[in-house]
Amino acid sequence: MILKQYYLGCLAHASYLVGDEQSGKAAIIDPQRDVDQYFADTEAMGLKIEYVFLTHFHADFVAGHVELRNRTGARIYLGAQAQAEYEFVPVQDGDVVQFGQTALKVLETPGHTPEGISLLAYDLAKDPGRPQAVFTGDTLFIGDVGRPDLMASIGVSADELGGMLYDSLHQKLLALPDDTLLYPAHGAGSMCGKKLSSESVSTIGMQRKHNYALQPMSKAEFIRLVTADQPEAPAYFLHDAMLNRQERASLDESLQQSLRALTLEETLQLQSAGAQVVDVRSGAEFAAGHLRDSVNIGLRGSYATWAGTVLDRENPIVLIAEAGDEQEAAMRLGRIGFDHVAGYLQGGMQALAAHPELLRSAEQVTVDGLAVELACEMPPLVLDVRAPKERETGSLRDSVHIPLNRLADRLDELPRDRRLIVHCAGGYRSAIAVSLLKQAGFENVADLAGGYAAWEKDQPRESACS
Repeated sequence: MILKQYYLGCLAHASYLVGDEQSGKAAIIDPQRDVDQYFADTEAMGLKIEYVFLTHFHADFVAGHVELRNRTGARIYLGAQAQAEYEFVPVQDGDVVQFGQTALKVLETPGHTPEGISLLAYDLAKDPGRPQAVFTGDTLFIGDVGRPDLMASIGVSADELGGMLYDSLHQKLLALPDDTLLYPAHGAGSMCGKKLSSESVSTIGMQRKHNYALQPMSKAEFIRLVTADQPEAPAYFLHDAMLNRQERASLDESLQQSLRALTLEETLQLQSAGAQVVDVRSGAEFAAGHLRDSVNIGLRGSYATWAGTVLDRENPIVLIAEAGDEQEAAMRLGRIGFDHVAGYLQGGMQALAAHPELLRSAEQVTVDGLAVELACEMPPLVLDVRAPKERETGSLRDSVHIPLNRLADRLDELPRDRRLIVHCAGGYRSAIAVSLLKQAGFENVADLAGGYAAWEKDQPRESACS
């Protein structure tokens, strides 16, 4: 048996290749939408992809099952409770898919979603009666369990799913041998749980000992515990969960439409017609100069997650990027099902060199500069765009708190006749916030360089207004 993990850090997503040397066949579990790496590896290993498993309908990304099916003819396998537009093989407890000396056995493990499954991997040549590993999808993570509240908006309550999750964990997964390797679909940074570890592999025994949600408690206590204090899910989660059920265009087909070079005139025409112009350069580069009314979402951060949060799924998207970054910017949007990219500005910011009237800048202030301003008779209003849990660890005195994912809906709470200085933890989200504020007509806005982390580290003890 061959087993390989693929970890996509920007989405905190893990997918897996399970191959069999004897038969030359392979299965891919929870694939990401850009699938070239699976083909590169299976070709090098002399394998052919014949099986594609989704442990559930993922909400935080669009899976690559359609892409793999289209390119190989592989069959798609889903839990028996799943409903989808495309043809698939429904599997239930005890079903086994065997290829050569490798077998994948299905456990139905609903809770994160109703159709959730886990997969036991057996190396039949080594020990046909004992699983080597279990792929748990979003049912059991390292350090956490899947949140049961994401499906509440489509008719299944969090309490119902929480009860299912408790049973799946205690009756199915915790019944496995302690040395069974545990491979989940997500790690730290995912919003599919609240305490996910950064470790990429564990064992059932280690989780039995150390996972807070697996400690002895009643089902009612468990439901209360796992439904409390979950991070607010981005709006695109429901969209992606539905898209993973649907027959749709492949990522390659989408990128053929998205990777179109646009002139400045075409870009401005699209913008005036309602297109969302997204500048994917760093916050510092954006601050130095950008196209008026564009939004900054840096490619070198949680780009897809925040794009899915602050952009809408209706109006076309036009990208502004450094040369060579256009394809990655469009592809990472495609990973979350944002296929409505109309193109990118040809030449990037150089296209604006002869048009200074179209340029805008965004001010950045240092910790020392903020301290000086706060000591003045008319201090600025400090806007904290971090998540609620982050703010609980500390905040600037008299600051206003509006999480970034709520900013667009709460602009009326902010004064337009007072200077605003925006901060997050390190500067990535505040750059997005400043661009949204300037797009909404706020003129006197600045970004705290380095965010709250820099303030905590470097704030001066005494400041005077100059």
